[in-house]
Amino acid sequence: MSITADDLRAAVQTGTISEKQAAAISALAETRRGVRENMDGLDEPFELFRGFNEIFIVVGLIILYAGWSGLTGLNAIFSDGSTAFAFYGAIGMGVIAFLARYFTLTRRMVAPSIALVIMFGLSSVQLTAALTSDGDDAMRVLIMAGLTTVFLLIYWMVFHVPFAMFLIGLGVFVSAIAVASLGQADLDSPMNLFLLSADGPFAYLTFALGILGLIIALRFDMSDPHRVTRRSQNGFWLHIIAAPAIINTVALTLFESRTSLAELWLFLFLVLMALLAIVIDRRSFLVSGVGYAVALAFAVVNDNGFVIILLLGLGMVILGAKWETLRRGLMRSLPSFPGRDRLPPWEGQPSTTGSSES
Repeated sequence: MSITADDLRAAVQTGTISEKQAAAISALAETRRGVRENMDGLDEPFELFRGFNEIFIVVGLIILYAGWSGLTGLNAIFSDGSTAFAFYGAIGMGVIAFLARYFTLTRRMVAPSIALVIMFGLSSVQLTAALTSDGDDAMRVLIMAGLTTVFLLIYWMVFHVPFAMFLIGLGVFVSAIAVASLGQADLDSPMNLFLLSADGPFAYLTFALGILGLIIALRFDMSDPHRVTRRSQNGFWLHIIAAPAIINTVALTLFESRTSLAELWLFLFLVLMALLAIVIDRRSFLVSGVGYAVALAFAVVNDNGFVIILLLGLGMVILGAKWETLRRGLMRSLPSFPGRDRLPPWEGQPSTTGSSES
């Protein structure tokens, strides 16, 4: 009988061993057998729920929160600064934190933990909205988004729910856009968030935040290359928000040009992003980025652009079918570079340290 990566994740989630111990055990085991040389089923760990009981609990939590919001918070955003709305928001945050101690820390449930962090964020918005009813819209959004992001960061530090990273990244993005709006920049259209040719700094800000999110995500990934702890899950959710910011900005800007040269550059850029996703072994990076790019592309492409969309779909199907084969060939052909040994192992990777059986 052998212990699998799923066994290690379960041990971490139940508190039997720590994340650091799980990562060390996984690294030692893979080194002794030649680093995944006989392993199959290599994939990104992804889990939204572990059973229908978690769905049952989530439905109950949603109904509970809907009733609470109906009684106390539906008008919070449009309130006149009433301390009652702020008080209700704070009470909601406290009750959610209390529930998280049971469902997240004690029961280690996935779906209820995600639902609770979303509700905590909404309660934070209720609290901050009630406290910031005065002032112009940009300043109010900045304070609401900034404080909500801080509350979510504290929540993540206490409960370590990976999905909170997605909400934190979203909060940072909204805060940055609000700061740009304070500088008299005018966001005429949501498209301007991704069009580098548009007036204002919004698209450049989006792209820069996407790069920053990617860097932080890679730091999480490289601290847990075997993906047995929540560090890699934190990276997963950051990739989900970073990829659209990077890929959409470049893709939509090139789509808007509507020239053959721009379409060629778009093809080359997407190939580069696919290669990056393969190297870091993150299908989520490519799926989220290209998926949003295709959705936005329908609004701006000409007839020839649908050929690109068709090729994108074909390329993703091929990548999904041959991902490990392509990654093995790519990693073998790449020269040594900083951090290469901290990336997720690939099939047939030579062991960097000798192993001996005693």
